[in-house]
Amino acid sequence: MEQGTATRGAHETRDGTSPDAGLSVRGLGRDFGDRTVVEDLSFRLRPGVMTGFLGSNGAGKTTSMRMIMGVLEPSRGEVLWNGAPITGADRARFGYMPEERGLYPKQKVLDQLVYLGRLRGLDTATAREKARELLERFGLGERTGDKLESLSLGNQQRVQIAAALVHEPECLVLDEPFSGLDPVAVDSMVALLGTFLRRGVSILFSSHQLDLVERLCEDVVILEEGRLAVAGTAQELRDAGPLRYRLDSTQDAGWVRGVRGVEVVDVDGPTALVDLPREGETAAIRRNLMAEGLERGMTEFARVQPSLAEIYREVTR
Repeated sequence: MEQGTATRGAHETRDGTSPDAGLSVRGLGRDFGDRTVVEDLSFRLRPGVMTGFLGSNGAGKTTSMRMIMGVLEPSRGEVLWNGAPITGADRARFGYMPEERGLYPKQKVLDQLVYLGRLRGLDTATAREKARELLERFGLGERTGDKLESLSLGNQQRVQIAAALVHEPECLVLDEPFSGLDPVAVDSMVALLGTFLRRGVSILFSSHQLDLVERLCEDVVILEEGRLAVAGTAQELRDAGPLRYRLDSTQDAGWVRGVRGVEVVDVDGPTALVDLPREGETAAIRRNLMAEGLERGMTEFARVQPSLAEIYREVTR
């Protein structure tokens, strides 16, 4: 993703890779009749980085992914791969897991993975080898000859993921890939995706599971009503949050309400959460707070950074 201080707009690249490397979305927009679903969307997927794609239902995530993959034609804007307009040949080297699962319920699991691998340019022997390897990794090595419809929904989800990975793609676009997976399957999936990241593959995945995004993603893109709300590295987004501190005191921390310039978020007995301004007399306010705290028995004063869930709620409210 394009780097820089997290803002509600474009970012200046400063990540050590070429600014053209990977996949870039520039000014992407999509209309359905007179209704605009996505507008002026721009971000970059960095090679070897997992990017969380967040937004409420109807925010435009799936539509954006479909435009990236060529399933929908953009009304405006462009998608670039390594700095050039993306082609069908480029997309053939991508892995895509759509919102609506697209496998054949009455076809045998291994047979359709081999078929899909061949559609992506693998020979039969290689496709069979890669498919078996993935199924073994997902604990389905003994179900290769079963029809997809005979598997549980969670296992069908694993096969769908394998279909996106069988041809060893250069970029992955995954729409809710962890939905319906048990914790063991999630861990297996995460480990497998890690092998792709180490090869320099860009990964974009949408999810409503913010704890997973916080755990896995170095970069984050958040949509709100079809527009970019915020984008940047997860750490940049945290750093851009309020200057919030937690303080502990040997007495009731209500005294903090009397310190000029401090915004009190919460007081609970000897503990308080406070925000300091980012501009103006920040240094002087902090000195006053520390001096008052020393007199009031303050034992701890530490920066508290927001969680991704808190950031998400802030930028989409």
